[in-house]
Amino acid sequence: MDDGLNPVFRALGDPTRRAILDALYEQPLTTGDLASRFPDITRYAVMKHLKVLVAADLVVVRREGKQRWNALNPVPLRQMYRRWVGKYMEHWSEAGLKLKDLAEE
Repeated sequence: MDDGLNPVFRALGDPTRRAILDALYEQPLTTGDLASRFPDITRYAVMKHLKVLVAADLVVVRREGKQRWNALNPVPLRQMYRRWVGKYMEHWSEAGLKLKDLAEE
């Protein structure tokens, strides 16, 4: 079954890309601003990571003259939560509550 989230899972599999998303959570940033937050990697590497995040629709880009503004798109993360995390969390939290009730009886 393809729920369309495979690119999102692949994008989130890298810690640098997750850190980029964390930085963009605060506010949109230019590519240069992002690169300056990651001094251990090159600007080119940051751009490659951004390309993966854009392909997964996790980042949207707006150009202003020579600047490229990158912003977080939370929609795919919410879809992932709905499809995977929320579904299983509900099941197991309900089971945990039932177990707690049984233990207290």
